[in-house]
Amino acid sequence: MQHRIVSREQWIAAREQLLIDEKQLTRMRDQVNARRRELPWVKVEKTYVFDGPNGKETLADLFAGRSQLVVRHFMFGPGWEEGCVGCSFWSDHLDGALVHLEHHDVTVVAVSRAPFAALEAFRRRMGWRFKWVSSFDSDFNYDYHVSFTPEQIAAGNAYYNYRLTDRVGEEMPGLSVFCKAADGSIAHTYSSYARGNESMLGTYTILDLTPKGRNESGPNHNLTDWVRLHDRYDDTAASCRAAN
Repeated sequence: MQHRIVSREQWIAAREQLLIDEKQLTRMRDQVNARRRELPWVKVEKTYVFDGPNGKETLADLFAGRSQLVVRHFMFGPGWEEGCVGCSFWSDHLDGALVHLEHHDVTVVAVSRAPFAALEAFRRRMGWRFKWVSSFDSDFNYDYHVSFTPEQIAAGNAYYNYRLTDRVGEEMPGLSVFCKAADGSIAHTYSSYARGNESMLGTYTILDLTPKGRNESGPNHNLTDWVRLHDRYDDTAASCRAAN
C-alpha cells in the first residue's frame, strides 16, 4: 500500500491538525446525545406479547425490573434458516457490555419475528448470552417499522428510517428504546435504523483507526462484502489477507 512518507516533525504537525477536527467531532457528538435525551416521548398504549425463554411475556416484562429497555430489532423472519449477518455482527459486540448495562438500569433484548425455537437454536449456535424473544404473534415489528408486507414493498409505501421507500426487505434492522415509569406506564423514547447504529460496532471503531480503514471494496461497499457469521470464517484465507 503506497502512502506519503514524511519526517516525524511533519507527521506531528499533520496529526495536530487532525486532532482539531477530532475534538470538534467529540463535542458535536456530545451535543447530539444531549438532543436525543431531550426528545419528547410517546406513550405505548398497545399491549405487546412476546414468546421467549420464560414463555409469554409482555413488553413490560422485558424490562426485567429496570426502568430502561433497549430493543435490538434483529432481522430473522419466519422460515429463515439463520439470522441476518449484519445483525449477528452487531450482536457479537453485545454480550461483554451486558453486565455493565444491567448494573446501570438498562436491559437489552433482541426481538425478531421468527418463532422462538428458531431464535433460541441460532442463539445457542452463536454462543450469545443476551435474551432473544419472538414477536411473531404481535404487531410489534410492524408498529416499529422493521417488518413489511409484500404489498407495502410493492407499493413503495414502506415507512423505514423515517421515509417512505420500496428499498426494503420483509425484515430490516433497527433499535428502539423504551422507558418505564414507577406507575408501570411505558414510553417509546427513541428509534434508529440502517447506519444509525454503527456507533455501537466496536469493530468498526477499531478499523476506522487503521490505514486501510473499513476496506469495504466489494460490490456492496458495506459490511456484507466481508463480514460473515463468526462460525463461517475461513481462518486460512483471513491469515493470507492479513499477510498481504
